[in-house]
Amino acid sequence: MIDHPDDLTELVSRLKSEDYCYLTTTGRVSGRPHEIEIWFAIKDNTLYLLSGGGDKSDWVRNLRAYPAVTVRIGKYTFTGKARIVDDEKEDLMVRYMLAEKYQEWSEDKSLSDWARTALPVAIDFHRGE
Repeated sequence: MIDHPDDLTELVSRLKSEDYCYLTTTGRVSGRPHEIEIWFAIKDNTLYLLSGGGDKSDWVRNLRAYPAVTVRIGKYTFTGKARIVDDEKEDLMVRYMLAEKYQEWSEDKSLSDWARTALPVAIDFHRGE
């Protein structure tokens, strides 16, 4: 784990170009860890995801029950607290960030169906003490 907030910010910034992250949630019924590989974007100390299955995805249902999650990017693992993005400005930012990173979206193009309709999720990383 990273011990200093400045180190976390710098490290997270360096990892934003990785292709995938690995999100581990706690099973809402089993209580066991569940890991998925998923596309992501990062801004500051917040990681963003889009759930194509909306709130019906198991991982979304799990994090609604238990918002404490871990995220692995490369060889680094972070702890964080997940939340559904409900702010309109943040919602749009998430959609554009992920579409730009994975679908070569630009301002002169329309967002894909996935980028327009998927459920945006944020994971706010914990800073070291």
